[in-house]
Amino acid sequence: MSTRSLTKDEALKGRKWFVLDATDIPLGRVASRVAAVLRGKHKVTFSPHIDAGDFVVIVNAGKVKLTGAKATTRIIRHHTGFVGSVKEVSAGDLRDRNPERLIKLAVSGMLPRGPLGHQMRTKLKIYAGAEHPHKAQKLENLSLS
Repeated sequence: MSTRSLTKDEALKGRKWFVLDATDIPLGRVASRVAAVLRGKHKVTFSPHIDAGDFVVIVNAGKVKLTGAKATTRIIRHHTGFVGSVKEVSAGDLRDRNPERLIKLAVSGMLPRGPLGHQMRTKLKIYAGAEHPHKAQKLENLSLS
């Protein structure tokens, strides 16, 4: 008995758009659920080598919850490319200044590396407020259960 895999055309045909309101939801729960939907793991036709996931729009990213003392103790670092220029910022400050980047970093860490992961990341749309330009896409609510 052989296992049948999706073709790329079949994977592209069944894509949906989901919206998730991140108000008062812990960052890790948001990131893990969104990463699973972007990969397509919630579908019965999941194939690890094909981008069969759905689009996800996250609204109210600035109101995501950081549990415990993570707002002050978690340090996020990036390198600018110049010698000796590692920039550090706490997760709480990053949430206040650029909440889209905080969620994008959390979700990106849960997706595969390489070209397939980059393709999956393009289906993630994050907005700090409640307004977004994707109203025409017939968005469905994404539950965390």
